[in-house]
Amino acid sequence: MTSTTEQNPPVSGFERFNLDPLIIKALEKMDYKEPSPIQVHAIPLIQLNQDLIALSKTGSGKTAACAIPICNRVDTTKTYVQTLIVVPTRELALQYASEAQRIGINKGVKAFAIFGGEDAAMQQSKLKHGVQVLVATPGRLIDFIYSRQIDLSHVDTLILDEADEMLSMGFYDDLEFIIQCLVHSHQTLLFSATMPPSIRKLAKQHMKDPQEVNLILDDVSPQLIDHFFLFCHHGQRDQELAQQIEKMQPRQAIVFCHSRDQVEKVCRSLKAKIDGVDFLHAGLTQDTRSTVTNKFRSGKIRILVATDVVARGLDFSHVTHVFIYQLPSDPDVYVHRSGRTGRYGKAGVVISLVTQREVSSVQRIANQIKQTPVWIGKAPDESGTRGQESEGKGYQGHQRPRGPRRS
Repeated sequence: MTSTTEQNPPVSGFERFNLDPLIIKALEKMDYKEPSPIQVHAIPLIQLNQDLIALSKTGSGKTAACAIPICNRVDTTKTYVQTLIVVPTRELALQYASEAQRIGINKGVKAFAIFGGEDAAMQQSKLKHGVQVLVATPGRLIDFIYSRQIDLSHVDTLILDEADEMLSMGFYDDLEFIIQCLVHSHQTLLFSATMPPSIRKLAKQHMKDPQEVNLILDDVSPQLIDHFFLFCHHGQRDQELAQQIEKMQPRQAIVFCHSRDQVEKVCRSLKAKIDGVDFLHAGLTQDTRSTVTNKFRSGKIRILVATDVVARGLDFSHVTHVFIYQLPSDPDVYVHRSGRTGRYGKAGVVISLVTQREVSSVQRIANQIKQTPVWIGKAPDESGTRGQESEGKGYQGHQRPRGPRRS
């Protein structure tokens, strides 16, 4: 006699969401086996057509958490825009559209991204040929709305991704305008890494009894990341950075800088000592940014020096190390930067260069990531000079250092 368990095996993987077999087939090809926590929580709520505020750390699978249910929902017999996704940067727009296209490919879903720096006429031509999932940056989307080149009257799902970043970039009024253009009933999904008051205000004004998923209360930094700090004098940062890269021999690394000028200066310094170095910031043309991004993804660039343009949402799965050239005073910025490594269950290392001016920021960051600061070499004393050796002293070469035990 066949047992009940044999007749009804437990549903696992993405099959638990009752997705179209064509979507399941695409996910299998992409090697998506088990949903991440944000996907487990968010996908059922999206399928129920509920408004949603989702707070989740970087690298948690938020893009697929949206793309899977919306591609499953799309009516491919209709050629108009059914899902509108608004993101802060061109790179993230391209990544989002690519992810949706791959997930919906067997079903025939057409996803497309519009953003500044590209020929608007070519983008308009693509829209006329039919796009069901549209990803856009706020500025280019508003240009299209003002010129009446886009029809949003059939949008049933509006997604605001990296909402806190868009608001910090000054897009509050733009987002208000975009939302107000959708005068008909629709679902609104808001994804963010933090919850500043401006997001609460936006949600209260424009969302209908939103459900909340908060996965960052107890886990603000991926647990497979080891965080290290290296004290140095201001004039020694270039030298210390190059030495650490040469010691660790990262498979791929991102070096974060504060400004475009700093990015280019650091890149020149590293190129004189290390092969496979290039840079990325918002001042480059879109063609150049796309070329550099693709080269880094393919491994042709090993060390990428960048501003925070790559700290938000972009998926570089092979980054083993993050180097922070100048420590930010805002712990949230540190968390977003460090989240470029340690993705999808892989280990990662973050090394921050700390001068006397930035020593006071270290403890705030340590409190945020809930770890005791670990110094490579000697830690600074209260006067900002090097003091006693710390437990980070033994880290040599490319071996993964052992930080404090995680709780």
